[in-house]
Amino acid sequence: MGRNGNHTSVAMFVLLGLSDEKELQLILFPIFLGIYLVTLIWNLGLIFLIRMDFHLHTPMYFFLSFLSFIDICYSSSISPRMLSGFLKNEKMISFFACATQYFVVAWMALAECCLLATMAYDRYVAIGSPLQYSAIMVPGLCGKMVAGAYVSGFFSSLIQTVSCFQLYYCGPNIIQHFFCDLPQIIPLSCSNTFVAQMTLLVAIVVGFGSLFVILLSYGFIAASILKISSGKGSAKAFNTCSSHLAAVTLYYGTALSVYLCPKSNQSMNPDKVLSVFYVIIIPILNPLIYCLRNNEIKEALKRLIKRATALCQS
Repeated sequence: MGRNGNHTSVAMFVLLGLSDEKELQLILFPIFLGIYLVTLIWNLGLIFLIRMDFHLHTPMYFFLSFLSFIDICYSSSISPRMLSGFLKNEKMISFFACATQYFVVAWMALAECCLLATMAYDRYVAIGSPLQYSAIMVPGLCGKMVAGAYVSGFFSSLIQTVSCFQLYYCGPNIIQHFFCDLPQIIPLSCSNTFVAQMTLLVAIVVGFGSLFVILLSYGFIAASILKISSGKGSAKAFNTCSSHLAAVTLYYGTALSVYLCPKSNQSMNPDKVLSVFYVIIIPILNPLIYCLRNNEIKEALKRLIKRATALCQS
């Protein structure tokens, strides 16, 4: 605690974590450590594969590589501290570290919303205007769209973080969660929180704005598919966007469940379970969703293995 006039200001927060049962924490530690390591390996491997194989140098895989990078940053901003919390009796986090963690988490989450919207537009152009696809989705435009997603997430997160963490905190300092999240932090403030709560509208605008673009894109995609006369052509067109649709459904489904459902003061457990899925499980699922039924990824992996084997034998 630090002194501010006649008041005491909070210098540290306490993250309650997923559970206060020591035995359960020791069980959860290797599980979440394994999930985190696999998340890093799969996403880094996917980025490496896309960069190494020129057959994958297309807009769709360009966006996918940046989605994997977001998932790595997203998971890394939460998992290491959560894992260390399983092994500690006191789960303390400094005021600055808490602000930094929230800033990175919100930045990556909002950037992912924007990037998913960008990928939906890419799928619309691929299905709605296949002959003009190469002329429309040029590398320069793709780069600007990715930059726009990251910049939008950055400034949206910065506004929320500054407005929340410039508030005065005099206690209590217990955060009912396993990471620093504004809905759990703002009620702890001793200041007037109206402005900080209003800045949460920035995240809502970015999130729902991206969702609107996604729904609009898929509306046009559905209209384009209905115009395709052959059943085989329709199925092929749908398959090109099925992975992205699954990723969007998972991401927005859990996010809306976490942030829009009424909170229960008696039990935070359902909230924490949904949050685990939202911030820990989705980053490990995204590579699977995009790769399991993707023949281009499988062929690229075979070429990489064959190239590596040839190098070892020479």
